[in-house]
Amino acid sequence: MKNLKNIALGLVMALGLAAGAHASSGGGIAWDKAPVKTNDLASLQNGAKLFVNYCLNCHSAAFMRFNRLKDIGLTDQQIKDNLLFTTDKVGETMKAAIDPKQAKEWFGGNPPDLTVIARAKAGQGTGADYLYTYLRTYYRDETKATGWNNMVFPSVGMPHVLWELQGERQPIFEEREEHGHTVEVFTGKWKQIKPGTMTPLQYDQAVGDLVNYLQWMGEPAQNTRVRVGVWVLLFLLCFTVIAWRLNAAFWKDVK
Repeated sequence: MKNLKNIALGLVMALGLAAGAHASSGGGIAWDKAPVKTNDLASLQNGAKLFVNYCLNCHSAAFMRFNRLKDIGLTDQQIKDNLLFTTDKVGETMKAAIDPKQAKEWFGGNPPDLTVIARAKAGQGTGADYLYTYLRTYYRDETKATGWNNMVFPSVGMPHVLWELQGERQPIFEEREEHGHTVEVFTGKWKQIKPGTMTPLQYDQAVGDLVNYLQWMGEPAQNTRVRVGVWVLLFLLCFTVIAWRLNAAFWKDVK
């Protein structure tokens, strides 16, 4: 009985540490729920367009080929006309246009590959939620080399590439007493300094589409795998019933 109590206590403590790690990672703010729908072709197509236009300049997706975008409803001709900026062939992988040496000089390091970024960030919680919150919490900070900072990733080296869409914002803090000290705590509200080309709702929807595409890109076969898996389970269920009845019929006369 004592061992069971110790095990239960250990599980409670582990869950508490995991929750604390989730809260403390990403600058200590709660992550928003990403509207991920990897079967929404219109969302995936818009996300692919945003990715190619705003992300592929610096970040590669070296394990994804352009012709794989046919899985989200695009034709080869549509891909050639609208998405091929870094190569001339549809069968090529998504390589960044930036020179790695220049990237290291400008940002202090080569921007990471984004093919499986949504799955990689899942180790910190839900990868899509992390990316969705990260891309929506940039703010102006003139003390940084890029002029930008981020609530999820403080002192991030990446500038706000979507700032023209979102505009410029500042987080609103309030002072609170914690452990005998006065600290500034983010209220969850923002002050718009300069408007962007999109309204806040439109920007959130655009980021949702981009994150949806990043989630899909991490495992393009996921929807097929789930669909086939359902049919396999249904087949096994039916086969189990048939096998059970055959077994009963075979042994009914055996004493």
